[in-house]
Amino acid sequence: MPIASSSSPSSLRQLKPDAIVVGGGVIGVCCAYFLAKRGVQVAVLEREEIGQGASYGNAGVIAPGHAPINRPGRIRQAILSLVDPLSPLYVAPRFDPALAAWLWRFARTCTESHAEFAMRTLGPLGHATSQLFDELMGSEQLVCGYKRQGYYEVYLTAPGLDGAIKEASWLRAFGYQPEILHGSALREREPALNGCVTGGVFHSAAATISPYRFVRDLADRAHRLGVIFRTGVEVSEVLVTGHRVKGVRTAAGEVMEADVVVLAPGAYGTRLVRILGLKLPLQAAKGYHLDCKPADVTTPWLRQACVLGEKLVFCTPMDGFVRFAGTLEFSGVNHQIRRPRLEQLTSAAKRYLMGDPGWKPFSE
Repeated sequence: MPIASSSSPSSLRQLKPDAIVVGGGVIGVCCAYFLAKRGVQVAVLEREEIGQGASYGNAGVIAPGHAPINRPGRIRQAILSLVDPLSPLYVAPRFDPALAAWLWRFARTCTESHAEFAMRTLGPLGHATSQLFDELMGSEQLVCGYKRQGYYEVYLTAPGLDGAIKEASWLRAFGYQPEILHGSALREREPALNGCVTGGVFHSAAATISPYRFVRDLADRAHRLGVIFRTGVEVSEVLVTGHRVKGVRTAAGEVMEADVVVLAPGAYGTRLVRILGLKLPLQAAKGYHLDCKPADVTTPWLRQACVLGEKLVFCTPMDGFVRFAGTLEFSGVNHQIRRPRLEQLTSAAKRYLMGDPGWKPFSE
C-alpha cells in the first residue's frame, strides 16, 4: 500500500480533508475506511507506521460477548497480584497520582450493578460487530486469516472454572451461548490441552484474525477510496475556535485544517484530550506478545484460540505460529520490555498445553 510521509510544512497545509483521523491503528484505520465509504475526504496522521503500534501485536481475537474487565472479584485479584511481579496485572512502583485516581475509579466500578450496566451496551455492540466483520470480509475480500470458529477459555483449577461457568450463565441473558466443557470432552475438542486442564467454556461467537494484516489490508482499501495517509507525523494539538474544531497542529509546527477530527492515538491521546479540556479516565496499559511454534514434532499444534484462564494469556494460531499475548502492565507510556514478563507467556503455556519442552520463539 503506498503511504506517503510529510516532507515539508506546506505538504500538510495544501491538503484540505473533510476529516482528520489521528492514529493509524485498527480504530483509526476503520474510522477512515467507513468515513470514506460515506463520501468523506479523510486524512490519517500516524506518528510511526500504519498498524505497527498496539494493533501489531495484540491477541487477534474478536470476542463479542466478552464480559467487562471491571467486574466483581477483580479487586481481590489485583491486590494479590501486587506481590507477584509475574502476575497478569502489574503496577510498576512509582509516584503517580493520576494512576492512583484511575485505579480508585476502576475499583468503584467492580460491582455487579456496573457489570450489568456495561453489558447492556457491550452485548448489542458485540452482536453488531460480528455481523459487520462478516460483511466487511465478504465485501472487501481481506486476506487476514479471518476465522469464525470461536475460542476456548480454559482453567486448571476448580474455583477458576466455577467462576467461568457462573459468568457464562450470566452472559446468556445478553444473547450469547457459551458452552461448558469438562475434562476429556474439552481435550477431545482441543488435543493440545494437557491433563491438568479441568475444563473450560467455549465462546462460539468469537473469531480470530491476523491483526497487523487486517489493519494493513483495510488501509489499502481505504487508500483506494481516497484516504490520504501521512506517517511519521505526531499531532501535538487539536485546533479549536469557539466550540468548533478547525484542524490540528503537529509537533513540527505544521497545520492541517478540517472541520472534523477523530482522535484514535491510543495511549498517546491523553495529552490531546486534556488540552481540549476533557477529563477522560485514560491510562496506558502495556501488553506483551510472543510468537511461538512447537519446540519439536511431538508437541501438538493448537487448533483453535484459547485463553489460559488463571493467567489471562491468549494463545491464537496464526500463519505458521501461535501468538501468546497477555498481561496488563501499568508502567506509564514507555517502550521498556521487562523480559521476565515476556517469558512468563510461554511459562504459562507450559502449564496448560501438551509437549515437553513445549514452545519456542518463532522466526521466519
